[in-house]
Amino acid sequence: MDVRIIHYVQIHFHNQVTDFIFPLLSRIGNAGAVWLMIAIILGYNRQTRCIAWSLFFSLALAHIISQILKPIIGRPRPFVANPDVTLLIHTPGGYSCPSGHSATSFAAATALWLFNSRLGAAALVLALLIAFSRVFLYVHYPSDTLLGSLLGVLCAFIILYLYKL
Repeated sequence: MDVRIIHYVQIHFHNQVTDFIFPLLSRIGNAGAVWLMIAIILGYNRQTRCIAWSLFFSLALAHIISQILKPIIGRPRPFVANPDVTLLIHTPGGYSCPSGHSATSFAAATALWLFNSRLGAAALVLALLIAFSRVFLYVHYPSDTLLGSLLGVLCAFIILYLYKL
């Protein structure tokens, strides 16, 4: 199923617009950059500082856990299995599962949603686009992004639970 979906995306979703937009979306997800920027902006306001910290710790937890899981799961990236595909981004190293971009994006977006549903809804759309970009770019299988997304949501709920203790 994973292979069918990623091949479908490769065949039906590539054009000049998507080949430009999805590498950009992936890039803003690198190292949680867009989410860190949002946390910094929210951190400047005393009223939103707790949201910023929740976002930051959710992001950090998701990143750490995804980096621990990658070598344990040890799943090769799609382009390793099919080297004939030309990548639109620099070749990433490491393993494929779970998707770190998806984990950090969904952790941050869920943290935002838990505090502000309107801001969180926009963040969840961005997280979904970043996760999809990783499948589109042929660096993750759909199940890698799904597992990463679920991991991110779980991390945000864990941080919220710890925050309320």
